Amino acid sequence: MAPAKPSNRRRRLAYVGLTPFAAYVLIFLALPTILAVVTGFFSDDGTLTFDNVTGLFTPTILATFGSSFWLSGVTAVIGAVVGAIICYAMLGTRVGGLLRTVIESAASVLAQFGGVMLAFAFIATIGVQGLVTVILRDTFGIDIFADGVWLYQVPGLILPYVYFQVPLMVITFLPALTALRPQWAEASATLGGTRFAYWRHIAAPVLTPAFLGSLLLLFANAFSSFATAAALISQGSQIVPLQIRSALVSETVLGRENMAGALALGMIVVMVVVMWAYSVLQSRTSRWQQ
Repeated sequence: MAPAKPSNRRRRLAYVGLTPFAAYVLIFLALPTILAVVTGFFSDDGTLTFDNVTGLFTPTILATFGSSFWLSGVTAVIGAVVGAIICYAMLGTRVGGLLRTVIESAASVLAQFGGVMLAFAFIATIGVQGLVTVILRDTFGIDIFADGVWLYQVPGLILPYVYFQVPLMVITFLPALTALRPQWAEASATLGGTRFAYWRHIAAPVLTPAFLGSLLLLFANAFSSFATAAALISQGSQIVPLQIRSALVSETVLGRENMAGALALGMIVVMVVVMWAYSVLQSRTSRWQQ
């Protein structure tokens, strides 16, 4: 017998319930995005122009995108590998046990611990006069800034970014890892397969879409991060979010007004491609989790 269709009243109530969320998305996400992108096609006096968009292909802007890709890629790979190892280790803990609960709670909190707070924590810990820096220098004679103050440059962002990338990987990849069915391992063992053969021929192919999807999510997370980088790097605009800040503050980048809108358009294109690939991988992951 076919299930009864929901009544029109229930459907209307569902639409009413979604109205606040739709309004929130429209006001705080869609409209700012549209305005940011549209400004990239106009000059300061309101004339339609493509100079801002063509400015994306200048060597300076391309180098900025290259730095963002490099930083996002490195931190995503490190976070994905370390996070996957932690998830694998958590398989040995009891589901609902104290240790797993603590790790999952800590990962949920640390994944959101970014921005100015995280930058201050790193400055106070391994800054020029940070606690660990002073102890290493005065007690052990080790100067971690002997070759320059790398913490306030793009390579120095790797440590703070990895700090929140690893917990995010734990949150996103652990459900896929714990969803592996014990019957698959039992069937492999029954047929004479070793544990290595099980992971190589069964678990690894099944988990690959989930791992790559989480990797893309980490890449997008790092690519769009701003507050931590802005708090640590006060001079120069080595990555795209800082380049947008510079365009908004100075109103001119390379002599082109409204360049911030064109930079936002470039970021949106990258994020759309990454999120499309992520959705494809997630749909493949959900097939065997049902």
